[in-house]
Amino acid sequence: MDRLTVTRRQALRTLGHAAAGAAASSLWVESLSASSRQQVHAPETRAAVAATDWKPTVLTAHQNQTVVILTELIIPETDTPGAKATNVNRFIDRVLAVAKPGDREAFLRGLAWIDQRSQVLFGAAFAGTDAANQTTLLTRLSTEGNPDKEDPIGLDFFRAIKSMTINGYYSTEIGLRRELGDSGRLFQTVSQGCDHPEHSN
Repeated sequence: MDRLTVTRRQALRTLGHAAAGAAASSLWVESLSASSRQQVHAPETRAAVAATDWKPTVLTAHQNQTVVILTELIIPETDTPGAKATNVNRFIDRVLAVAKPGDREAFLRGLAWIDQRSQVLFGAAFAGTDAANQTTLLTRLSTEGNPDKEDPIGLDFFRAIKSMTINGYYSTEIGLRRELGDSGRLFQTVSQGCDHPEHSN
């Protein structure tokens, strides 16, 4: 199984807990992952993602394009729509808009690092290189033990965006009903909010 893609079991585990590998991540990764889980239940976030006149609040046009590519590599279109079709990039932009400034800045540093690393390895920014190179770079970041000795900021960034992608995708009706086979009950719970104490703040 490709390390970049997300299985149903991984997705369900992440919806209930922190993303895999978070214990080894920097505090900003854990904080941003938690913020993304909270935003799953926020009506304002759902409205922002669904807006017909949507424009990114935090991300530049280039950054947004890069995030679209990254999220689609994590949850690609198969026989069901992928992250791009469900506007996960919009969800991530919204999470960044309401995140702690330090968390947001760390994410953007990681996003810039992706471009810089792609430039070194392949001679082009991440969005400007081909799909094979894009997958190669993310595989280097996701391989257990970091045998390629990638910079910690890159490893942390990949953990953060993977967690945010999972939360964003599996909060949508497409993600829950068509990919996870939910009957609608879980989607309604996510849409309307839940009464778990940890989500009450």
